[in-house]
Amino acid sequence: TQPHDTPGAADNRGAGEYFADLSVTTRTSDDCIPAGYEIATGQIALGGQPAAVKLPAAGPALKHTDDGRLITISSPRVGFVFDRQEGAVTSWRVNGTEYFAEGFGLRPDFWRAPTDNDYGCSLPRRLQIWKEASRDFRIDEAAVEHDGASVALRVVYRLPAGNTCTARYTVRPSGVVESAFDFAAAPENTPDLPRLGVRFRLPAAMQQVEYYGRGPGENYCDRNAGSHVGLYTTTAEAMYFPYVRPQENGHRTDVRRLRVTTPRGRGIEVVADEPIGFNALRNSVEDFDGEECTARPYQWRNHRSEPHDEAAARNTLARQTHINDIAPRDYVEVCLDARQRGVGGYDSWGSQPEPQHRIPSDRDYTWGFTLIPR
Repeated sequence: TQPHDTPGAADNRGAGEYFADLSVTTRTSDDCIPAGYEIATGQIALGGQPAAVKLPAAGPALKHTDDGRLITISSPRVGFVFDRQEGAVTSWRVNGTEYFAEGFGLRPDFWRAPTDNDYGCSLPRRLQIWKEASRDFRIDEAAVEHDGASVALRVVYRLPAGNTCTARYTVRPSGVVESAFDFAAAPENTPDLPRLGVRFRLPAAMQQVEYYGRGPGENYCDRNAGSHVGLYTTTAEAMYFPYVRPQENGHRTDVRRLRVTTPRGRGIEVVADEPIGFNALRNSVEDFDGEECTARPYQWRNHRSEPHDEAAARNTLARQTHINDIAPRDYVEVCLDARQRGVGGYDSWGSQPEPQHRIPSDRDYTWGFTLIPR
């Protein structure tokens, strides 16, 4: 066993948080295994906290307008727009740079593209209400208040399962946006959540990804013990994992900080209040959700006598999508998750993830992060 202490991340952005990396290697060589071959590896957290991130300096005074549909928070440096009709932030502009692609800005996200295991336990049918909640937004309230030099936007979403989700975006004069979310419990017997977070889209040029969390490969809450915390650099294209049948992919867990930028460093930095999960891909959640690919037939069960009932198959059988159905989009879609459901794997025909890797909707959750323009 060879333990060694290493800082959690390089260039001082992870200094103060330490882990011990442990590995077991062979001492002698034989005809099959060379000396030094790694047999097992692990990581132990030793404590500490990541160093604080220095936020950009203050800027011109902010004001806001509200025409009944659009709430705009602005200054000569900053523009931040929320659209009541869309139920989402549609623009975030700092120093002339627009960060959200195609008007697709911050919005709640409770759905993931179903995995093969999800179809095995009927998740797309049982939890369909969360797909509805992720695209048909019902707003109870959208209001602005001034907090010193900053302006805060508070939006309350009424969710179809009976929960509420409250988003609070505090815009600083520098263009920094501090985001906080509260998910309120619904009565018992409401369905579990596939994921709990937000998503938005960045211009395709912003596809350089650097994060401090578990990696280097994709990992999920019930499949991450072999993925060590560290500082990793990749791209949105490289984070895509090409499953033969397209499905949820590319997730990373226990992430403290994340940068998604152009090769020259223009983009955003995300600093999480507590460790989060994320995806950053050149595709949308819908691209990997076979039910959205209506041009493909369902994967009918191999029984000659079984009728092909399209209505009965909806959200029950997977469609015959394939790797060649996936092509990169002209944006990078970023999903930031307080939690995402585990992927399971005891079997693929009924078993669910362990209870600790599910997300009950009959309890309260809070989470948050800071968006920093770079």
